[in-house]
Amino acid sequence: MFRTLRRALCVAAALLLPLAGVQSARADVAAEAAGGGYWHTSGRQILDAAGQPVRIAGINWFGFETANHVVHGLWARDYKSMIDQMKSLGYNTIRMPYSDDILKSGTMPDSINTDGKNTDLRGLTSLQVLDKIVAYAGQSGLKIVLDRHRPDAAGQSALWYTASVPESTWITNLKALAARYKGNSTVIGIDLHNEPHDPACWGCGDTSRDWRLAAQRAGNAVLSVNPELLIMVEGVQSHNGVNGWWGGNLMGVAQYPVQLEVPGRLVYSAHDYATSVAQQSWFSDPSFPANMPGIWDKYWGYIFKQNIAPVWLGEFGTTLQPSVDQKWLAELVKYLRSTSAYGADSFHWTFWSWNPNSGDTGGILKDDWQTVDTAKDGYLASIKAPGFDAGGPGPGGPGDPGGGNATCTAAYTVGSDWGGGFNAEVKVTNAGSMPLKSWKVTWTWSGSQKVTNMWNASHTQSGATVTAVNAAHNGSVPVGGSASFGLGGAPGGGAVPSVSCTAE
Repeated sequence: MFRTLRRALCVAAALLLPLAGVQSARADVAAEAAGGGYWHTSGRQILDAAGQPVRIAGINWFGFETANHVVHGLWARDYKSMIDQMKSLGYNTIRMPYSDDILKSGTMPDSINTDGKNTDLRGLTSLQVLDKIVAYAGQSGLKIVLDRHRPDAAGQSALWYTASVPESTWITNLKALAARYKGNSTVIGIDLHNEPHDPACWGCGDTSRDWRLAAQRAGNAVLSVNPELLIMVEGVQSHNGVNGWWGGNLMGVAQYPVQLEVPGRLVYSAHDYATSVAQQSWFSDPSFPANMPGIWDKYWGYIFKQNIAPVWLGEFGTTLQPSVDQKWLAELVKYLRSTSAYGADSFHWTFWSWNPNSGDTGGILKDDWQTVDTAKDGYLASIKAPGFDAGGPGPGGPGDPGGGNATCTAAYTVGSDWGGGFNAEVKVTNAGSMPLKSWKVTWTWSGSQKVTNMWNASHTQSGATVTAVNAAHNGSVPVGGSASFGLGGAPGGGAVPSVSCTAE
């Protein structure tokens, strides 16, 4: 809603709210860096595979959703140098908009300079270029959220489907991406559809318009392919006659929450903008900017404050030219909670945008695609957050010659028990002198408990004995490092079992 045409092919602007804290928070991180493996949710927090809280503090890098079918700026720079610069500035996640066009067979990118830069992208399809970006981001310790921004390169759509891109195509393509990156925990989640807006509704029950029901259908389809992904669900424009930004109104969650078949995977996402995008009534309120926290509470902040689920401000941005925009951004950053004060118990965010060629807002980069807008970047400093371990085996990784023992220990902890059932977490620690390639944990319950679901591991159960084996993404554990998995079981009330761990 409220969009002007963007220059250089970008019609839709996305708002990403600052979420994760400043570099000083690194001192509070355990010896084992946070962010490893796939992530899951607990209340309002996002936790990594080891159960450590993490904060998304990132940037939008658009282009795959446009007629270029690839991130913008590769005509000016190498993609690796872009990612290196993002990391150096303290962004830990990239929200990557795309359209369904890139999943059409043989779709090729346009406007990539492969003369002395991006040479490894020469001749690749758009999806193959995305593979390269995901791989390098993972090696650099950045995470990726894929954002279904448009049905096709022509522009945004109010609903998740159009006459040319039906719901069946949308879901098929979401599942294809989930399958493509299964086992690669660099891709931590999928934003199902960008900025649903009128006539989209939340909770009205009309399956042709009810975005909440569509998100459940699509989210469960994605999880049927990869049950370890986070499912990001944006809001709508209006609910019960109250209007907001496109995708920014999550008031309906209170009465009609999204219900996914895999627990611990849902993240709600809002967008919020300044007057650079459009005027809203609250900007001219005499109490501005003191009125803004109450506005944000009403539309989406209550979800976090009531511990319902994590909230990710997927897009937010401004040119910073009007003074009202400067006041808005300062107030918003304060609302999102500084990392130094709150750590990862904060709102998550991705700023719009990295690109300078977003007509409504501009970007973190200036028009030369190299120079940083230090004023914009500076506003975000307090909500930036620690980065994550680079993907792949480190020094002395699996396959290296040399002696050593593959040894692991495991600790079983009950997180909650309500009589009829319980949740537990098992932490596997590499206690040997060489990295683990895989691990297996076994225990025997004293009662009649059965595993009802398990995440970040697979299992078999024979009688009271359970054997859990690592998932594809968390079998490799460095010396002194750890990995975790969780489970639900029933009935509750049982004793904590002793566990054994074997590894290779």
